[in-house]
Amino acid sequence: MTACIVGWSHTPFGKHDAETVESLVVRAADEALAHAGIGASDVDEIVLGHFNAGFSPQDFTASLVLQANDGFRFKPATRVENACATGSAAVHQGIKSIAARQARVVLVVGVEQMTRTPPREIGVNLLKASYLPEEGDTPAGFAGVFGGIAARYFQRHGDQSDALAMIAAKNHQNGVANPYAQMRKDLGYEFCRTESERNPIVAGPLKRTDCSLVSDGAAALVLADTETALRMRRAVAFRSTAHAQDFLPMSKRDVLRFEGCAVAWSQALAKAGITLDDLSFVETHDCFTVAELIEYEAMGLTPEGRGAEAIREGWTRKDGRLPVNPSGGLKAKGHPIGATGVSMHALSAMQLCGEAGGMQIPGATLAGVFNMGGVAVANYVSVLERIK
Repeated sequence: MTACIVGWSHTPFGKHDAETVESLVVRAADEALAHAGIGASDVDEIVLGHFNAGFSPQDFTASLVLQANDGFRFKPATRVENACATGSAAVHQGIKSIAARQARVVLVVGVEQMTRTPPREIGVNLLKASYLPEEGDTPAGFAGVFGGIAARYFQRHGDQSDALAMIAAKNHQNGVANPYAQMRKDLGYEFCRTESERNPIVAGPLKRTDCSLVSDGAAALVLADTETALRMRRAVAFRSTAHAQDFLPMSKRDVLRFEGCAVAWSQALAKAGITLDDLSFVETHDCFTVAELIEYEAMGLTPEGRGAEAIREGWTRKDGRLPVNPSGGLKAKGHPIGATGVSMHALSAMQLCGEAGGMQIPGATLAGVFNMGGVAVANYVSVLERIK
């Protein structure tokens, strides 16, 4: 254990016309420092997770964090990007600085403002996280990519429409208790399962309720080395981390297996000296419901092709064997790209400190976080444990 989460902040996710990337960053940074009980002068390094790809007219955004406090002046500040795993990439970079003894305290901020971008441009921007020479003409953008994956999964393993609707309904039900969630409405299984004017087909077999939301928002973490953390108000340790990067072209791998996800989970669990059964809950990357389904298999919860068993048997519900996405996940919470991974870590730390309110998993002691960029290209896993 080289680093701990000692404070966090989280803006509501949603459509924030009155905000800018700068105002979201400043708010998240200020609130995280206050939560940790430290000042800007105590921070040794700043890492910003921001995907952008055309969403923000202002670039060079690592420097915007300094707008939060003049005490940040002359601190090292770097922007990190790795598609939809940008937030976790920033978190892991902060951990590396602490492990290398280049910093004792690191402020990590994740941010994105997407809703000001016209819908067609949103699709173009997101598709930049695919391999454009082969996938750049996919109809419906990234939804089309995952719609194609869902269709291929159905062809190989049978129609999983019921399972996808169960996953969507579970996450929307969980999201009701999340004060930061973009959509706090229990839609129910029947609505998620039924194609309708309000829930149309988007791509392949995926309906609107199978797709995560376009969002604005920010989240932040204060990381500290273990010795420093144990003198602070709270300390949630990184028991282990893993990052596995896979090929970008889907043609070079079996995209129904999420092999990079499986490798990252295997490495993280082995480093932590635990099994999946030891985890109290998991926050996983449900950009689309079919992604969560395949992730059940990649993390080892079910054998390949049998992910539906986990949701059908209730294993991943809040009261199940391994609750998955008690926050509501990206499906209900929203998915501001650069903020997502930081959000997952912040919400997991809340759970382990017993500060998750209505989202709380009773007696949670170990958390697993999986955040991915592209179609299981950038794969990040963290195992978290409270030590104070």
